[in-house]
Amino acid sequence: MPENDNTARGQLIIEVTSAIGLIPVQNATVRISYTADPEDTLEEITTNESGQTERLTLPAPPVELSLEPQDLRPYAEYNISVSAAGYESVQVIASELLADELSIQRITMNPVEEPDLVSDDVTIEPHTLYYEYPPKIPEDEIKPMDESGEIVLSRVVIPEYVIVHDGNPNDNSAPNYYVKYKDYIKNVASCEIYATWPEAAIYANILCIMSFTLNRVYTEWYRNQGKNFTITSSTAYDQKWIYGRNIYENISYLVDSIFNNFLSRPGVRQPIFTSYCDGVRVSCDGLKQWGSKYLAEEGYSAIEIIRYYYGNDMYINSTEYVSGVPSSFPGYNLSVGAQGGKVMQIQEQLNRISQNYPAIPRIVADGIYGERTKEAVETFQRVFLLPVTGIVDYPTWYEISDIYVGVSRIAETG
Repeated sequence: MPENDNTARGQLIIEVTSAIGLIPVQNATVRISYTADPEDTLEEITTNESGQTERLTLPAPPVELSLEPQDLRPYAEYNISVSAAGYESVQVIASELLADELSIQRITMNPVEEPDLVSDDVTIEPHTLYYEYPPKIPEDEIKPMDESGEIVLSRVVIPEYVIVHDGNPNDNSAPNYYVKYKDYIKNVASCEIYATWPEAAIYANILCIMSFTLNRVYTEWYRNQGKNFTITSSTAYDQKWIYGRNIYENISYLVDSIFNNFLSRPGVRQPIFTSYCDGVRVSCDGLKQWGSKYLAEEGYSAIEIIRYYYGNDMYINSTEYVSGVPSSFPGYNLSVGAQGGKVMQIQEQLNRISQNYPAIPRIVADGIYGERTKEAVETFQRVFLLPVTGIVDYPTWYEISDIYVGVSRIAETG
């Protein structure tokens, strides 16, 4: 039965793609039920030509429950079942919905002619602020680097993928997942904090999550231990990541806007290993998640929150080196009136994306940013849940790049 405290409302959108290539699954049947009452279908809808449902408004607990530590679960849990002709059916159990936020549940479906693919059924574990997971084992924030041999990484690079070991680092039976870097950060942030918090707190926590991750990448922490992965999903060793979990629109857009950032100290080349904890059930030397939320409510900015916990010599750094994209952001926005090679590149990429996502109109790749190009950009932004401005800014540039690479590349295995 539905929980008694589901008196508020949140929004949910479901995106369905094929596991082979980035192909949206249209006309898929999507059924939604309470996790506590899975047999009672609340909604039954179909996906559009972009593989998306409409935005659904569903019951959720009052937002106040996610703004203070407590025993009451502050989010609703929904089961989502998806079926489509030519695909194996998929079920997501316990997708989390917070009041006043848009949850995005991405689902991949295996074509029936690909029986060797692993099933994509998903069970989403409880949120870290609601459930007790093992506390982080303390580590030094700056790792020793072997300067005598060849330095593998002389600069900070945003990786295209991280390899997530879904368990304890010494559990050889746990699976490894190749996860796009931005998707990994969005997943962890949605696991570790609540999307209902003030933006400055979310920003500060995302900075810590990214710097933590990039330290693992830069120092090749697990590779140097003979492991074949970048990071784990164990809270005792790393940070929480849940295969297939939902993310939140505001967290997603913030990550898109700052994904090349990390935290630095003067004279230290590596991103700082920024340990953090909830600060209520578990104490630590780094950022306290609940404390960051209270500081943001008092008017602290993200960097002020960071310095409150890590000291005044911590600063936000960035790198222009982004792996796996055709070319880097030009350093300025593209809008109506712009001309040149960067405009033509965007036009060509949008045309390729439109083969998979026909809602995006095809345009002439002439290097001139006119009204038709603006319309194509607006449609792209609408489909991929970015602010609809018709301007190719930093988040839009890299989202177009990511989707273009996804639709162009033969599906990878591993």
